[in-house]
Amino acid sequence: MSKKHSAEVMSFGAEPRMDLLPPEIRLMKRDKATRWRLGALLVTVVLVVSAGIGASTLQATSTQAELAAERERTAELLAEQVQYAEVHKVQTALDMTRAARGFAASTEFDWAAYVADIQLLLPADVGIASVTLDGANPFMAYEQPTTPLLNPRLATITIRFTSPAVSSLPPWLEVMSSLPGYADSQARLTSRTAEGTYSVDWVLHVNEEALAQRFSTPEGE
Repeated sequence: MSKKHSAEVMSFGAEPRMDLLPPEIRLMKRDKATRWRLGALLVTVVLVVSAGIGASTLQATSTQAELAAERERTAELLAEQVQYAEVHKVQTALDMTRAARGFAASTEFDWAAYVADIQLLLPADVGIASVTLDGANPFMAYEQPTTPLLNPRLATITIRFTSPAVSSLPPWLEVMSSLPGYADSQARLTSRTAEGTYSVDWVLHVNEEALAQRFSTPEGE
């Protein structure tokens, strides 16, 4: 049998050390280090949470400021509406008045000017004894002819002319077709006076082209 020899390794020149601290002290040091790390972690968490709360508070403050500005602007707009409400009422009333006026004048004829135009077409020896006018109104349609040869009309003018000669009637009655709004006309010899003049009843029908149209343009308002 062979003997086994164990060799002991010895270290020469090393600094001798000896841990004389009790185990409780070493445990307290480890606990203290752990508590310090936990404290640092807690401080970090608190700082992060505080930063988040601060950012949220800043955002909420900014939102509240924007909301307050919008509310102030809304209040200003409402104040302006109240300020100009009376102007709006006046404008609405004015528009309604203009519309009513335009409707009422939609069938208006300037008869004085129209009869004056007729007189300009008369020969010097032909006079007007009487004038009868019958026109449409906005609330009722004007009666239209049933005879096919007669044209639509909005008014009728019946004039009694006096003339010294019957032969001169056809030429100047034909000239009357140049009147504005002329639809058609009829002439009828009625009588001869003691002075030798003749009376002629002339019936003239006019259409929408003879309307005055005073309020159809801005100038007529």
